[in-house]
Amino acid sequence: MSNYFSELKNKTVIVTGSSKGIGKDIALTFAKLQANVVISGRNQKDLTATLTELQKHNSKCMAVCGDLSSIEEVRTLIDQAAAEFGTIDVLINNAGINIAKPAMEVTEADWDTVLDLNLKTAFFASQAAARYMLEQKNGRIINIASQMAFVGYVKRAAYCSSKGGLVQLTKALAVEWAQQGIRVNAVAPTFIETEFTAKMFENKEFKNDVDRRILLDGLAQPEDISGAVLYLASNLANFVTGETIKVDGGWTAI
Repeated sequence: MSNYFSELKNKTVIVTGSSKGIGKDIALTFAKLQANVVISGRNQKDLTATLTELQKHNSKCMAVCGDLSSIEEVRTLIDQAAAEFGTIDVLINNAGINIAKPAMEVTEADWDTVLDLNLKTAFFASQAAARYMLEQKNGRIINIASQMAFVGYVKRAAYCSSKGGLVQLTKALAVEWAQQGIRVNAVAPTFIETEFTAKMFENKEFKNDVDRRILLDGLAQPEDISGAVLYLASNLANFVTGETIKVDGGWTAI
C-alpha cells in the first residue's frame, strides 16, 4: 500500500485553473507526492500564494500566470512546463467557468465564454501536451467534466453543453491516441464545497434541491475529486482510457 503512487515522484503534472478551489487541492495532492506541479491561473497574487504552499512539499513546483481563453497562452503554459522539466507526463484540464442564466437570457458572448474555456481550451491544451506525450509514447490527460454532462439542470444550457462535449472529447482523444501510449480520461464531479460555491448555497431553495438530488450526506469535498484524479494519473489506471468517473454522490444513479 505504501508504494502506491510512488511512480508520480518527479513527474511533470500541469493543472490548469489551479490557484483556488479543486484545482488547488489537486495540485497539492500531487505536490505532496513529490511531483513537479505546474499551476496556472489569471490572478498572480492567488497563484503566488498557492505556489508557496506547493513548494513546502516540492521546491520544484512552478506557476505560470495567463489567460487560458487565449490559445497562444495555453501553448505557452505547456511549452514553459516542458522547457523547465523536460517532459509533460500529466495534464489536468481543470480551468472552467459557468454563467448561470435562464436559456432565454443567454447571450452569444455568454455562450462563447463558457464553451471557449470549458471545451475549446481543454482541446488545445490537450493538443499542445500531446505533442510532447506522443514523442514520449506515454502520458495522461484528465479532463474535469461535470455530472451536468449527463443530466440537465436549470440555468445551465451552455455549461451542460460544454461539459457534455468534454466527455465526448475525452472519448475521441482516447481512441485516437491509445496506440501511442496516451490515456485520456475524465472526472465528473457534483457540486463541491469550496469558497466558490459558498455564495451560491446561500440560496436555501437551491441548496435544498441539490441536497435532495445527492444520495450521500452533504456536498463533495475537494479531496473527493483529487482522489479520482490521482487514481487516473497513477499506474492503478494503466488499463483505463476513454472513461469518465462520476463523483456525484449518486446524483446520476436515479
